[in-house]
Order: sequence, then C-alpha cells, then structure tokens
Amino acid sequence: MIRIDSVTKRYPDGTVAVDRLSLEIPDRSITVLVGPSGCGKTTTLRMINRMVEPSEGTITIDGADISRQPVNSLRRSMGYVIQNAGLFQHRTIVDNIATVPRLLGWSKDRARARARELMERVGLDASLAKRYPYQLSGGQQQRVGVARALAADPPVLLMDEPFSAVDPIVRKGLQEELLRIQDELGKTIVFVTHDIDEAIRLGTMVAVLRTGGRLAQYAPPAELLSSPADSFVEDFLGTDRGIRRLSFFTSETLELKKTPIVAVDSTAEQIASRTDPDTPYLLVTGLDGRPLGWSEPEDLVAGEIETERLLPYGRPFVHGKDSLRAALDAAVLSPTGWAVAVDGDGQVIGAVSQQTIGEAIRSAHAEGRDDAKVAG
Repeated sequence: MIRIDSVTKRYPDGTVAVDRLSLEIPDRSITVLVGPSGCGKTTTLRMINRMVEPSEGTITIDGADISRQPVNSLRRSMGYVIQNAGLFQHRTIVDNIATVPRLLGWSKDRARARARELMERVGLDASLAKRYPYQLSGGQQQRVGVARALAADPPVLLMDEPFSAVDPIVRKGLQEELLRIQDELGKTIVFVTHDIDEAIRLGTMVAVLRTGGRLAQYAPPAELLSSPADSFVEDFLGTDRGIRRLSFFTSETLELKKTPIVAVDSTAEQIASRTDPDTPYLLVTGLDGRPLGWSEPEDLVAGEIETERLLPYGRPFVHGKDSLRAALDAAVLSPTGWAVAVDGDGQVIGAVSQQTIGEAIRSAHAEGRDDAKVAG
C-alpha cells in the first residue's frame, strides 16, 4: 500500500502545487488522479518516486518512508510511463524495453529475452524488436513504454497521462490492454489523467483534485457518479454522469424477445408466425445467425428478402457482458428503437426495446438506493 500523509508541495515563489493531501492507495489496484489543470496530479505522482520532493508530510510504501530510501533504487523499483512514451530514439525497441533490467545488472541476453516476452504481453509483434521508435506508430510507441515500465517486474507502476497523445480508437485499445495486463499481473498502479471518462473506465479508486492540489473526493467510480461530494465534483463529472453510471449496471437482467427474429431464408409461414402487433419490425439474420437488418413484416417476401433494403440495426450489445449503457446506446442507434442482443460469437439471441431498457434502468437505480440505505 502507498500512503500519502498530509503531503504539501510548496515552491520557492510561494506557489502551492499540492496542499495537505492524504490518500491511501491500495495495492494490486488502479488508482486514478484526475482533475483540472493545476490541481497537482503530476506533482503528486512525481513525489511518489521522488522526482519532486515534498515540502511537508510523508509518503510510505508498505510502511517504509520513501525519503529514507536511496533515490535510484526507489525509482528502479517502480515503472514509469509518460505521454509520448519518452523512448530513447537511438535504441532499438528491444533495447528500449531492456533499459531498466540492464541498469539492474542483468545480462544482455536475459534482458532482451525479457523484453521480447513483454512485447508479446503488450500486443507488439516480434518483428518490431529491431526497429527504432520513429518507425512505430504512436500507439505502438505507447505499448513499448508500458513494456519498458514492466520490464523489471516492479510492484508499482506510475503512469502520467500515457494515452492522451493518441487518437480515440488507439486510446481505447491501449486502455483495454492495460486492464488486461492488470488482470494478469495485479500491479499497484497510480494513473494520472485529465479525462474523467478514462478515470471512470480504468480506476478501482478515483481521486478528484481541486486546483491547488486539494482533495475533493476519493471514491470508487460508481460511488463518485452516484454521490458526488459537492458542486465542484458534480460539475467536473459533467451533465451526462447519469449515462456514465449505467456502465456499472449489467445487461444480464434485460428480458429479451426472440419473437421478432427471422432468418434470411425463412418461409412465409415462419415470417407470419413471428409477426407480433407489439413489435412493428422484424430482425432478419443471416444463415450464420448474425444480424442483417430490420424490416416491416409486410415488406418481407419469403425467398426474396433483399438485404440491401433492410434498415440498419445499429450496434449490437453482448447480453450479460455489456452494460445497460451499451444496451441503451444500441437502442438509440437503431432506427427502430430496438437493441439487438448477441452472444459472444456475435449471433443474435434476442432484441429489447427502449421501454424495457428504461424499466431496467429504473429498477437498477431503485436497487442502488436500497443498497445505500442498508449501508447507511
């Protein structure tokens, strides 16, 4: 556990970057520091590895005061990932990753073997080992940065806005990769970001900091969204925090309808049997069971279903795996107002209306209020 106890950072000109900050960062978890510019996020992170020395207070790791440890050995016991990766441009990818093991006295062969192992773990092709950073995309470089930070198997990983310089699609992939790696390795990760969506997606715990380095709220993401501590936190979370909160409710409680589903090779009798006054559209699936599109029943002619004339089905959600937020998004994207539910292989298992999703949301909120009363 990392304990930050009444830590202040005051610069010679009187500027206070961090003001009496106290946090207990649990081990084997991702703790995210988030807040506006000037709130002391990066300063706090750098005080953990003593790139910045605190003016007051103490920081301990497993009860040991870090100010009493040799600074070089402290830093080598931690992985550190920054924006734009910070790679050595004159070194190959494999030698970039092997940097810390080599500093720790590992042989070149052992360090490079470890580097190649980590390339596979972070999703980098082995063929990239002898390339240089400028020959890689931004997302690939960030993966190298993560691999380098993990090379000596440190218990603590510090990450300072590591994914902010890449495009949204690459960023999502890197976030998924980090969660996968964390699930496998169970590191203690302190992650800095200015993006509240990233904080909520990645964090086990989220610390919201105010300008001047004061703690506004420290809570799990779901609690942060449901019970912001004050107007500052509420404003920082944004007007769509209710939608974000749906990410923590599972879609497994949704009752799916299988009636409005017909295969592309259905007979006239099968189409007629699937027609229901409560569902004005039928979902047509391919022979492989995957969705093709929606149609009004009267427009479907057995043996002559023209798939190019079908209405789009939007984006399906995986029932039981995806959240209510994903299900609601699927319904909103569908021109029929119905969300398509699929299994892990992408085959249709049912459909659900916006009305049914709304009822599930109200039920989930009610259960959340009841749980809060019991806890209180």
